[in-house]
Amino acid sequence: MASLTPISHSRSCFTKPHLQIPPPIANPGSGFSLTKSGRLGFRRRVNKMPLKMAAVVSATTAETPRKRYPGESKGFVEEMRFVAMKLHTKDQAKEGEKEVKEPEERPVAKWAPTIDGYLRFLVDSKLVYDTLEGIVQEAAFPSYAEFRNTGLERSEKLAKDLEWFKEQGHTIPEPSSPGVNYAEYLKELSEKDPQAFLCHFYNVYFAHTAGGRMIGKKVAEKILNKKELEFYKWDSDLSKLLQNVREKLNKVAEGWTREEKNHCLEETEKSFKHSGEILRLILS
Repeated sequence: MASLTPISHSRSCFTKPHLQIPPPIANPGSGFSLTKSGRLGFRRRVNKMPLKMAAVVSATTAETPRKRYPGESKGFVEEMRFVAMKLHTKDQAKEGEKEVKEPEERPVAKWAPTIDGYLRFLVDSKLVYDTLEGIVQEAAFPSYAEFRNTGLERSEKLAKDLEWFKEQGHTIPEPSSPGVNYAEYLKELSEKDPQAFLCHFYNVYFAHTAGGRMIGKKVAEKILNKKELEFYKWDSDLSKLLQNVREKLNKVAEGWTREEKNHCLEETEKSFKHSGEILRLILS
């Protein structure tokens, strides 16, 4: 094929109208233009994004790091512990943030417990432990079965203590509203909401091994001539028992979504509310 000579040196094969070629574009984008040699060509402009703008886009489109929850790196039980500590008073725990509002939230040294009140506390506590231990035995959800025979069970120990009080001539009362209401709530919860139920399971058992033991010792000094009840004794190394349950709870929680874990943590306040109402019986 013959080469194309510059248009300015040739005559058009058309007499009318004359072919008009647009002048070269000063700042060409995509389109036709004249080359330096005068030939007709097509030029595509590739727009490059400014460096700073590219950096902004890259930063905004990059995946946002997921929020880390306090204690999360150590396992879910540590998350539960962190939330629970926040609901203590400063006198009860150094991490505590709660203001003292109820009588049982005052330092135990200032308590004035009574035998009758302590018996009501023990009876209602036994009902709660009976309920918890019955729930894990029936296991409406498979995960509950992991918490059978952990060594933390308290029902049999409480039965022995109540029998001792009876032998001392004390009348054993029937369960009162705080214990009955809590037991019913636990039953309902366990049938439909395993995450919330296990929040209560954790807080009831672990709180008793910590603050609960301290309360038992102080109350015994005031009204039981320092007698240590079976409620505050375990048949093997308590630290090992607790570690075993921690590992089981962490394992179960590994199968939960972040939303389910948060739901479990949100139940902590209700657990403290119910336990506080039962604890208050000591002062009644």
